[in-house]
Amino acid sequence: MNAWQQQLLTYVPTNEQEEKDLAAFRYAFEHFEDVLTRENPIAHMTCSAFVVNEARTHVLMAFHNIYDSWAWTGGHADGEADFLRVATREVEEETGVVATPVQQMPISIEQLTVLGHMKKGQYVSEHLHLNVTYLMEADDASHLVVCEGENSDVAWIPLNELATYCKEEHMMPIYQKIIDKIQ
Repeated sequence: MNAWQQQLLTYVPTNEQEEKDLAAFRYAFEHFEDVLTRENPIAHMTCSAFVVNEARTHVLMAFHNIYDSWAWTGGHADGEADFLRVATREVEEETGVVATPVQQMPISIEQLTVLGHMKKGQYVSEHLHLNVTYLMEADDASHLVVCEGENSDVAWIPLNELATYCKEEHMMPIYQKIIDKIQ
């Protein structure tokens, strides 16, 4: 097992979802040669950022075209084992905002199902994202930039209204878990 895999497996789960998902990460690490790239069509690593303002009243979200919903920022590791760097880069690429990690360790881990979909004219088969999420903070007065092709809007959404913006019902327990941890 690689050093980055061993380090990730030291994550301390805070609920049953994280316990089960961490076990799934371990299984994937033991049975798949390369989960760091999209070349693994079954399961691969992704990194997300839950970006809050200083008052922790709003979260930075992008309207993701593929999912037709407001969601956190994030993306594929694409061979990079420094997941915090990937998550930080994705925030800036998708929103134009420079966010600062609140902590070096992930705030959450989750195994997420990605349904089959079209991307850039190509069909992408259903697969799993072994996702690592970091809590970050940013200035909610920062200039926001839409990343065409990935999303069609970016906004600071009140934490207490997130459920009205997010159409992905399966994500709400994940978001709520993170909100509960930071409040």
